[in-house]
Amino acid sequence: MTETTTTDGGDTAPLRAADVLAQRLYDAGCRHAFGMPGGEVLTLVDALTKAGITFHLAKHENSAGFMGEGVHHSDGAPAILVATLGPGALNGVNVVANAHQDRVPMVVLTGCVDAAEAATYTHQVLDHQAVFSAITKASFRLDAEAAGVIADKALRIATAERNGPVHIDVPISVADTPAGSHRPRIAPARATQAAPADLAQARGWLEEAERPLAIVGLDALTQNAGPALQAFLEHHQIPFVTTYKAKGILPENHPLCLGGAGLSPLADRHLLPLVQDADLILALGYDPIEMRPGWRNAWDCSQQRVIDIAAEDNTHYMHDATLTVVAGLAPTLRALTVGAQLADQPDATPDRWPDGQIAKARAGLAAAFARDQAWGPAAIIDECQKALPSNTLATADSGAHRILLSQMWHCHEPRALIQSSGLCTMGCAVPMAIGRKLAQPDRPVVSFSGDAGFLMVAGELSTAAELGVAPIFVVFVDASLALIDLKQRQRKLDNAGVDFGQHDFASIGAAFGGHGVRVRDRDSLRTALAAAQKADRFTVIAAEFDREAYDGLI
Repeated sequence: MTETTTTDGGDTAPLRAADVLAQRLYDAGCRHAFGMPGGEVLTLVDALTKAGITFHLAKHENSAGFMGEGVHHSDGAPAILVATLGPGALNGVNVVANAHQDRVPMVVLTGCVDAAEAATYTHQVLDHQAVFSAITKASFRLDAEAAGVIADKALRIATAERNGPVHIDVPISVADTPAGSHRPRIAPARATQAAPADLAQARGWLEEAERPLAIVGLDALTQNAGPALQAFLEHHQIPFVTTYKAKGILPENHPLCLGGAGLSPLADRHLLPLVQDADLILALGYDPIEMRPGWRNAWDCSQQRVIDIAAEDNTHYMHDATLTVVAGLAPTLRALTVGAQLADQPDATPDRWPDGQIAKARAGLAAAFARDQAWGPAAIIDECQKALPSNTLATADSGAHRILLSQMWHCHEPRALIQSSGLCTMGCAVPMAIGRKLAQPDRPVVSFSGDAGFLMVAGELSTAAELGVAPIFVVFVDASLALIDLKQRQRKLDNAGVDFGQHDFASIGAAFGGHGVRVRDRDSLRTALAAAQKADRFTVIAAEFDREAYDGLI
């Protein structure tokens, strides 16, 4: 028995396996796919288009995946990356590994030759599943009879906690083969509930704590736990730190917010002492994959109480906990809020951190990341935050500028700043900004790249022009791998392999059909940002400053 569809003439025709796969993706909310096609995926591209999913041609598979991720952060649907066999599939390895470490739901579709042909043919033929199995949650080979089941499994696995990429290898002939029937889909799993004994233990510790501190991570974001988190933290008056990806889950001007943490030794000087002095630490959806080594074993469970509410059991061993609760974060926080003793005492305010240590840390962080720099990377970030509307969506590439930006950039909503913080890969900001602007054209979108990262993906400016989107691309230009140069100098090593030529990035922007501006002071940057917000094409703003300008800032 095969699945069928009605043709324009009223006849019924069997659905191809590729059609069933594409329809399942459409039903999951996917409306955009990105990639670089080859002959082996033409049926797949045709099926996606017929299902209502627009296929967008990128200039490199790695960038295509990041464009898909940008769309995902806007519409919540899994990203779709399409790549042909051999070199096309391998070009996507970086972005797929990034999706795995950054917990991004992604369906990776690669074309491949049929098994019989592969037995006697070698050109561009390699084992895609062997390549992708280490960097995905699962890898499948499409079968026509089981096309619907494989598609449903892939989507279910990709969107299950913790999210991640799933790979489907699509043989050429299978894509065109009529699909078999498919049994009804399985209902999604509900969030698990914490055990009553664990809730009782946690409530007791919350009531006894004088210096509680919460660390909020990416799981809280993917579980949409923001409202429950806010009610819980406000009810118990618990100050909190977020990882970089969780920035904005509560507005960062919230009186309990201490900002982001992850990669900045300068920020850690103010935040880690709080962690070590806390008598109760609450790891709330905290996935430590974003954190630098300084956060490994940052607390001592023999001296401190630690409650870890996580999507998965602790197999990373980056930290320990006194009480580990593997359950849905939102229902657990609601239970700890509604059932807390203070709920019956609306006028009671916990005397948290009575020595003023939180206020001192907040003041220290503000001074450490001062906004009064005359010119340089901190001044660029400050001017962009002042000039751009509060509803701006930002993307950040990896490098020294990202660490500084993640500390200084204030987010007023979840996913207002997206970046690669698990894998920390370069070349992500430009394509992610293109994807975000494509999905949310009415929102201002700004991309922050170092000059080296920008050069990796400069060709995607042509994609922005072809799609008619107008993000603002801010490039930090110092002709150096600034973060690596800083580490090199800190180790007193000779300068090697970190400096390169200073290129005319503004002209690159103009050459690809956009606007380009070079700036070297606050006034010219402010003027450029004002013009870019009104432009009908993208704008590249090359913000130039001297080398070693990050010293003392991160």
